[in-house]
Amino acid sequence: MLHVKVRQSGAFTVVFLALIHSCGSQVIGQSQPIVGTVDDDIILPCHLEPAVDVYNMTVEWTRPDLDPRLVHMRRDGLELKSEKHPSYRGRTSLFTDELKHGNISLKLSEVKVSDEGVYRCFIPELGTESIVHLVVGAASSPFGWILYLSSGVMIGCWSHDWYPEPEVLWLDGEGKLLSAGPTETFRGLDDLYTVSSRVTVEERHSNNVTCRVKNTYHTRETQTYKEVTAAAHTSSTSYSPLMLSLFVCLPVLFILQLPSSC
Repeated sequence: MLHVKVRQSGAFTVVFLALIHSCGSQVIGQSQPIVGTVDDDIILPCHLEPAVDVYNMTVEWTRPDLDPRLVHMRRDGLELKSEKHPSYRGRTSLFTDELKHGNISLKLSEVKVSDEGVYRCFIPELGTESIVHLVVGAASSPFGWILYLSSGVMIGCWSHDWYPEPEVLWLDGEGKLLSAGPTETFRGLDDLYTVSSRVTVEERHSNNVTCRVKNTYHTRETQTYKEVTAAAHTSSTSYSPLMLSLFVCLPVLFILQLPSSC
């Protein structure tokens, strides 16, 4: 039989008893990726099973691909801010009231594209760890425009603040794909994508036309017009190549704040 002499010394005793109690505890992360949305807050789940009080233990969250790799550390009841990666300063926190129940989940505020990666939650005193994979997505509703031309109808749409890079699909009223030109894609300094696309349909094409923008995590769409009729053709206007270029390029230039040239 193992006899252990416990020294009554405040926090030392608490931690020591916790270590004995938590001998079989394991850190459990998340098997499936967590999807975060840009600018939103997200929780990276991690806990001990069976539950054990880790309030006075060291809790580490790291990303092995970063230098420094520290995302959040709590030691001796305080967060160590000086050693963490600069991009996470002021954006991470633990649920301190839940630490006594073994919950070491990390709250990450104002998610950025650069936050995407594999995170490691670790309790050094227990020598147990787990990982959580965060993927980041972003989306916005597309905007549409329409030009009635003598040769048909040109319809366009554009959408900004997407991640990962989206694709643009054009559908007729029956849900069938329409043939369109190549999608123009721009990537900003914030790593978010802006896309622009256009399609030309004939006057007899009297269906609703839908512009659908989607990526792995989001789908957004808009109906750019409803029913092209002979009346619309009668009132159509011929546009010069310069005016057409302005209609096509200005929405993207406005979003990207690029020089006003195409």
